[in-house]
Amino acid sequence: MTALPLKVGVSDSDRTRPIASGEVSIAGIAADVTMLGVQALFNQQLTEHTFDCCEFPLSSYLRSLERPDRPYSAVPVFPSRHFRFSCVFVNTAKGIKTPADLAGKRIGVPVFDMAAAVWLRGIFQDHFGLARTSPIYVAGGLETARTGDEHPQFYPEKFRHEERNDKSLAVLLAEGEIDALYTARAPSTWPSNSVSRLFENPMQAELDYYLKTGIFPPMHLIAVKRAIAESNPGLMLAVFNAFEQAQTIARARLFDSAALCTMLPWQLENLIATEKQLGSDYWSVGLTKNRAMLEVIIRYMVEDGLITKAFSPDELFSDPDILKT
Repeated sequence: MTALPLKVGVSDSDRTRPIASGEVSIAGIAADVTMLGVQALFNQQLTEHTFDCCEFPLSSYLRSLERPDRPYSAVPVFPSRHFRFSCVFVNTAKGIKTPADLAGKRIGVPVFDMAAAVWLRGIFQDHFGLARTSPIYVAGGLETARTGDEHPQFYPEKFRHEERNDKSLAVLLAEGEIDALYTARAPSTWPSNSVSRLFENPMQAELDYYLKTGIFPPMHLIAVKRAIAESNPGLMLAVFNAFEQAQTIARARLFDSAALCTMLPWQLENLIATEKQLGSDYWSVGLTKNRAMLEVIIRYMVEDGLITKAFSPDELFSDPDILKT
């Protein structure tokens, strides 16, 4: 039987490299894999739809489900997860010590609907007393002034929002023209006398959140063009199995101390400590183990006004094989 050709786009991580290298194959698929930086990957996929199967921003996927054509179908594998408490930066002159202090402040955000911002708005409202609509959100490029939306954006009317295209958000924060920044990567103006993290000990704050909720927030999932998924029975399960296997390999390599696969001197000890506190399945895959988490991110998207329908987690995954995971 001839293998189905499939263009696959992923970012570079230990969870995706086994797919990109061919160490893990997708059953029945002749995969043509491209690795790109996260933002370049998303900009390309959300505008040109280059790849048949792609690492995909979770929030954008949820928004796509309200389009009449519902262009993508997904599998519950999450190649990127991050707590993001460590990704909130403040201007040190503004006296901001807690999330609640951000009420009425001007917060920079590179992409309003990125999962990092959706999670932070929801978590800060649920657990830290900051109403999501209280701040003023300032859109712009993180390190360079933006010439246009990196991919199509939507700003719900309930939020106060501005655009700044004359300076980068990193510079605006350092100069005090914005008070804080929600970001997926640290600004170049940190650390400095003018820019610090909101949380002095973000790791402890993130652990406290996890122990309270059991949620390790995902940023991305794996999506396949719906027309291809529906015309090739078994494809979605094959994609799910391959990415699950790649993730298993990534974890196993962290245990191998013969030659460290990262530059972390205490790589193994860090993994052991992490799994002692979060459990060995903290990076879980499948619908069953992620149902409660998905209910929360769906609620946050509805509360933000980014989607109008409170989907059930099952509605996110249309393939019958995937609904059994």
